[in-house]
Amino acid sequence: MQENMTLFEKLGGQSAIAAVVDNFYERMMKDDLVNSFFANTDMEKQRRHQTSFISFALGGPNQYTGKSMAKAHEGMNLQMEHFMAVANHLSAALRDFNVSEEDIQTVISHLLTLKDDVLGK
Repeated sequence: MQENMTLFEKLGGQSAIAAVVDNFYERMMKDDLVNSFFANTDMEKQRRHQTSFISFALGGPNQYTGKSMAKAHEGMNLQMEHFMAVANHLSAALRDFNVSEEDIQTVISHLLTLKDDVLGK
């Protein structure tokens, strides 16, 4: 049965993704390499957008109504080190929720498909 489940379902659905996102942003806000990018951000809104985006990216319902990745990150001058910090924090957050390494790699592989849009390349 689990082979047919989306990663969204396998991880526990919307509420589980929201918990991972909260953990992820706790990590991000403690990291001086990336936390300045959120200095003027409504973090509650950011968390909601990120939860919807990740949920959709993992096979859940499409509730994401935010900007495209390119638009959302335009002019931020993000570099590969910032992108990798995000990937590492997301991986660590998923590990905190006992997500398998295989599933974490699937999530990170999906994230990597967005790299050029996020970095404005």
